[in-house]
Amino acid sequence: MDNVRLGKTNLEVNKIGFGALPIQRRNMEDSIEILHKAYESGVDFYDTARFYTDSEEKLGKAFEDVRSEIYLASKTAAETPEDFWHDLETTLKELKTDYLDLYQHHNISFCPKKDDDLAKAMIQAKEDGMIKHIGITTHKITFAHEAIESGLYETLQYPFSYLSGAEELELVEKCKSHDMGFIAMKAMGGGLLNDSKAGFAFMNQFDPSDLGLDDELQKIIENDKKELGDNFCRGCAYCMPCPEEINISLCARMSLWIRRFPTEPYLTEEYQEIVNATKNCTECYSCVDKCPYELDIPELLKENYEDYMNVLEGRTKI
Repeated sequence: MDNVRLGKTNLEVNKIGFGALPIQRRNMEDSIEILHKAYESGVDFYDTARFYTDSEEKLGKAFEDVRSEIYLASKTAAETPEDFWHDLETTLKELKTDYLDLYQHHNISFCPKKDDDLAKAMIQAKEDGMIKHIGITTHKITFAHEAIESGLYETLQYPFSYLSGAEELELVEKCKSHDMGFIAMKAMGGGLLNDSKAGFAFMNQFDPSDLGLDDELQKIIENDKKELGDNFCRGCAYCMPCPEEINISLCARMSLWIRRFPTEPYLTEEYQEIVNATKNCTECYSCVDKCPYELDIPELLKENYEDYMNVLEGRTKI
């Protein structure tokens, strides 16, 4: 597996790391099996977060005996030094380690700078050897630029895929110019892209090896960009929980889901019940306030519900 230098951290890590959010949806036995399979396949970089429920615990149990052979990255959504230290101590305990290779501020409501108390806590943790490198993850492009310019961070984790536009491409180049490691999150568009070869070929342009973009892959990319556009839900779930218990991250992109994947599994009574819950939306707009992409979520829910019902009742054929 190809490795890449992660900016000024000087860590030589896999080009394709293991994002450990999804294993929170599997039981302990299955998760450990998945993690062991990844390790045996040569994956050496694992990214988790305190926010990912039991993900850290599963990584800790899977890799306790091979800790020195892998890189562990985690994140904290803490916005006070007290919560920061609590999260870090809990993370180290769950991961069964006494240090993290990378610790990142996790999509918080501001970008900590060197003089902020929160940043000072992160710096102190590095000086104490509890973390090796400092990073940040965000969905806000303004925060991303602030992070690069601050000089504090060694890595930036940001949504990036072949759907990304000029602003995101500029961000990648800016990271390069500051020797800052760039970690692409949602490289498959939050699950809506289904051609991993095209996805990897696009990413590979920025640190080339064998697989490049040919005409066939470029056509796939252009078709996906045309179909998805800009106004679609990435499924990050930062808008949730909904006061009315609507599964926003699923319902706001159901139209795409039933077209880009086999349709029938999403027309069952179980999924109908999930989608029908969108009728309970009171348009309180609390989801819009939390959405990092500033989407009009109530409108997306209405559009997706109407389209779903048209498909379900046979008025629309796909």
